[in-house]
Amino acid sequence: MNPLFLLSLMLLSSFSQSGKSQENSIAVSGKVGNMVKEKIREFTVVENDTLQYTLKLKFDDSGKPQYFFRNIFTPVCYTNECKPVHINFYWDLLGNYVRYDLPEGKVLTKVDHEEFKAEDYEKLQDILARQNSIFADLKMEDLITKGTDDLSDSVDAKTGATLKTIKNEVIDGAVYTCFTLWKIAYGKAVPEMLKITESYKNDKMLHDFLADKNYHYQYWAMEKVINKDGRVLKTFEPDIEKIIAGKNLYTARTALQKTENDFFSKPQKQNWLWETFQSASYPMQIAILKKLSTIPLNQTLTENIANGLVASNDEQRKLKIELLKKQSGLSDKSREILDKAMND
Repeated sequence: MNPLFLLSLMLLSSFSQSGKSQENSIAVSGKVGNMVKEKIREFTVVENDTLQYTLKLKFDDSGKPQYFFRNIFTPVCYTNECKPVHINFYWDLLGNYVRYDLPEGKVLTKVDHEEFKAEDYEKLQDILARQNSIFADLKMEDLITKGTDDLSDSVDAKTGATLKTIKNEVIDGAVYTCFTLWKIAYGKAVPEMLKITESYKNDKMLHDFLADKNYHYQYWAMEKVINKDGRVLKTFEPDIEKIIAGKNLYTARTALQKTENDFFSKPQKQNWLWETFQSASYPMQIAILKKLSTIPLNQTLTENIANGLVASNDEQRKLKIELLKKQSGLSDKSREILDKAMND
């Protein structure tokens, strides 16, 4: 059988998963070596009996997934009329909304047919980027007084928020548009994106995610490479070390806290952690000292900690003293420094 025909069959095979998305079609572009590399894969997402749409996954030239996007056409209905909205949404590989743009020649308009101004488009991006929007707890009828385009006074009583707060969430004259598009950005497609990305998960993706500047990727990958007992899969230990030594305090502290104590039991790792401590931010230094307090330390590290007592502030000093008190076999010098610190 023709090998190109076999390859086509493989590329057109259905995407199998328990969710509601289904592979629809594939756009193929170019070759790398003898392998045809797909640039866009399409999935049909079924929301209910009457609504389904196409979700697209973009790949780079090497076949690596890049992001999801959707070419949206949706009617936005005000009291007496509906108007079409054409817009493109983009999400990262975990379904986190990133940005939007408009198809060529398309614009967004308000209820009076006035076109969006530059500041309206900027505000829409701010509204859509706000995951914890008040829209999450509202229905369309909560926002609009029946028969008008005005914000309803009932919003204040229903949500406990001020009318001014609600107005900050919308663009004047485009309340329905803001609400409708936010609901799409954080809608039922998001869990489907997670399922799709899970199907592409492999060691290469996990390494890439752990090294990515997108902290969502780092958290997701850490859940995959650090088990519930805190044991790090061997091949991912260098990745976790880089996160702990990284500039993002939140991911660094999470990686440190999730990792089991045995990870830092060897002298080489303890010396590395102390070097990391030296250049870390103050909150991370506190997190490292708390982590070290649960680990038997080598002599070099205990001496470094003891020698640093004098230059420590009250919080660090207290943590270091408690840490040193737990260690057995302190050197005479470290014991002398500790005793003096405890008596001061």
